[in-house]
Amino acid sequence: MSLGDPIGDMLTRIRNGQMRSLNKIEIPFSNFRSKILEVLKREGYIINYEITTNEKKIKNIFVKLKYYDGQPVIKEIKRVSKPGRRVYSRATSIPKVLNGLGLAILSTSKGVMSDAEATKNNLGGEIICRIF
Repeated sequence: MSLGDPIGDMLTRIRNGQMRSLNKIEIPFSNFRSKILEVLKREGYIINYEITTNEKKIKNIFVKLKYYDGQPVIKEIKRVSKPGRRVYSRATSIPKVLNGLGLAILSTSKGVMSDAEATKNNLGGEIICRIF
């Protein structure tokens, strides 16, 4: 199955899984998706993720979603840069999400990182998504 926007599909699966209060969701594997999930794990928005291979040698990622008092930790997860309209930002003008309470994930020349890491390293790049 070919997807037009695989990152958007991943974010929608996370959003839908949390609306249904699922503990674990399954996402098709890609290195870029796993890098984004690594940032989400490091920042505390998901519990963990693991990469598995089934008997047909197809890789999948199982994501353990995080809840606090029965409510999802991720209140909103939104795609910013889309395949039809890419959004880039310089290191000095990375937008703050809810005055720093939220998180923006960027794809920089040094890899995928959060907005705080990119600002600290003086790196700009493509703004993938915003989360709070």
